[in-house]
Amino acid sequence: MTIRLPFPELTPEEAAAHYKDGQLVGFSGFTPAGAAKATPRALAELAKAEHDAGRPFRIRVLAGASTGEDIDERLAAVDAISWRAPYQSSKSLRKAVNEQRCEFVDMHLSHVGQMLEFGFFGDIDVAVIEAVDVTPDGRIYLSTSSGISPSVIKHAKKIIVEINAAHSTRLAEMHDVTVLPVPPNRAPIPVHAPMGRIGTPFCACNPERIIGIVRTDEPDRVPAAREPDDVSNAIAGHIVRFLLDEMHAGRIPAEFLPLQAGVGNIANAVLGGLAQNPEIPDFQMYTEVLQDSQMALLRSGRLLGASTSAITVSDEHIAEIYNDMDFFSPRIVIRPTEISNNPGIIRRLGVIAINTVLEADIYGCANSTHVCGTQLMNGIGGSGDFVRNSYLSILVAPSIAKRGAISTIVPMCSHVDHSEHSIQILVTDQGLADLRGLGPKERSERIIEQCAHPSYRDYLRAYAGQSHTGHLRHDLDRAFELHRNLLDRGHMLP
Repeated sequence: MTIRLPFPELTPEEAAAHYKDGQLVGFSGFTPAGAAKATPRALAELAKAEHDAGRPFRIRVLAGASTGEDIDERLAAVDAISWRAPYQSSKSLRKAVNEQRCEFVDMHLSHVGQMLEFGFFGDIDVAVIEAVDVTPDGRIYLSTSSGISPSVIKHAKKIIVEINAAHSTRLAEMHDVTVLPVPPNRAPIPVHAPMGRIGTPFCACNPERIIGIVRTDEPDRVPAAREPDDVSNAIAGHIVRFLLDEMHAGRIPAEFLPLQAGVGNIANAVLGGLAQNPEIPDFQMYTEVLQDSQMALLRSGRLLGASTSAITVSDEHIAEIYNDMDFFSPRIVIRPTEISNNPGIIRRLGVIAINTVLEADIYGCANSTHVCGTQLMNGIGGSGDFVRNSYLSILVAPSIAKRGAISTIVPMCSHVDHSEHSIQILVTDQGLADLRGLGPKERSERIIEQCAHPSYRDYLRAYAGQSHTGHLRHDLDRAFELHRNLLDRGHMLP
């Protein structure tokens, strides 16, 4: 039976009518998980109608990270986004950003909540939050993600709640909602273990700011994960052997350390490889996204529990979770990004972080955001939060891409997101380079010999040996020769 609430029930079109050109709109969602659905679709239709009538209609979009197709892709396809932060993965929005039709602010995800608290973005005019329930006194129970929803709810002038019947109301059992006070009034965050809880299962707000609810019944539509390929499995093998060596050397405790893994095949392959090795003890995760591959690990008991900001799993696996909440509920904690990605907690827990990059240079700097230094791919996301603060920082990439036309190991990164000061371990399918304690000359030799593809090693050796003297040996006339070759001829090698 549908419970009637003291908030008006709106159609998506009625909800969209509350938006005006130029407003800052806060959306729930961290990846497609927990992203609003019906209201942004109606908003895209409204924008198209306004444009057809010759009237301006573009909004500023703030969400926890990337979103579902109904937000970034649909709105960007009708040129309805003028500004976006802090991350995206939409083809249409990426095109708009690279053509400078949309301003994009690429941010560390752990910073977004605090910036909202300080008012750096201005006022949030309207928020659209997906939830499983809302109470008359203003408690909003989120769905499959937290992201920045708690902070958005706190600071929005108006709130529209999409109550999605496709999700289990028992998701409240997993949520641990905390909004930190602004400095200098912060005490230490009392998260002392990956599964430790410090907050409430709901977001609280003044119910007068909730202007209506929209009822939906739609899954998150997260694509199913692909099976790891040979390259991913090779990278995973190098990392598993390295972590075993660290355990045997006493640099990783016998009970192991919590893991963070970015999105994608390589991360899934690494976790699978760790789980299959009997010398690796059962482990926990302190991460930002929970994916399909972790479901089997939870079932097997190899993954004891996971702290995350989103349950980004396919429809098949989310149904598995909802059908057995007694099993999954105590093993998953969903946190706001300001907690899941918090540098202090990451360092306190000793997280082992594994993240993917687009390219790395021979001295250990890495680029995770811009192709050839100019074309935005997705954004830095949460990788910087973990790379800079983890106990072990591991960056991974295939050694080549586009059938060898691209080397991911280059003389100088065309854009730097992670400097050599933060990167400890670099891994490709060719091998693993442990860069701890090495100077630039030693780093370049190890990266070239261990990580570069054989077809590019001679070029990179020659560059490192012939470049000008200095602490970092670079030839500024040739530093981006591989990138220029790619742009001019479609292949990095001359």
